[in-house]
Amino acid sequence: PLASKEPKAKKQKLSKKERKKSIGGSDDKEEKSDVPSYEERCEAINILASPLASKKSTKKAHKLVRKATQSKSLRRGVKELVKGLRKGDKGIAILAGDVFPIDVMSHLPILLEEHNIPYLFVPSKRDLGAAACTKRPTSCVLVKDKKVDKELFELLVEEAKAYDPNSKN
Repeated sequence: PLASKEPKAKKQKLSKKERKKSIGGSDDKEEKSDVPSYEERCEAINILASPLASKKSTKKAHKLVRKATQSKSLRRGVKELVKGLRKGDKGIAILAGDVFPIDVMSHLPILLEEHNIPYLFVPSKRDLGAAACTKRPTSCVLVKDKKVDKELFELLVEEAKAYDPNSKN
């Protein structure tokens, strides 16, 4: 009787592995397909995300956010961003385009324009949160202009100002 129970246990383990393979996929190609592409993320953006960064600029923005997080010159989230604006922080704001409901951050573009702070939208709040080194998705960040990669910062500011109707003289 003992010998007959052991093979059954092994069969159950094999069936669990098979279930994992069917759910998660065993190939690297299948795992990569689970992560949505830039185009798929762009389909989920809301109507407010008008100066949407290109694919290349999105990668640059995430790189800048990562560097700003390491140098502690970043404000993440709507409340912190608004608090930073009240205190007079300057820099560039990077907003997520897939925030729902949009009422959460519909006031931010106007507020940023009043304070003459350039802003860009990126397609995914999940990716923005990952770039900011948090486990939570982040709807917006303010990268302060101190202590970050100046070259990358200036490049993104120029691109954001190209979209901004108020900055054209």
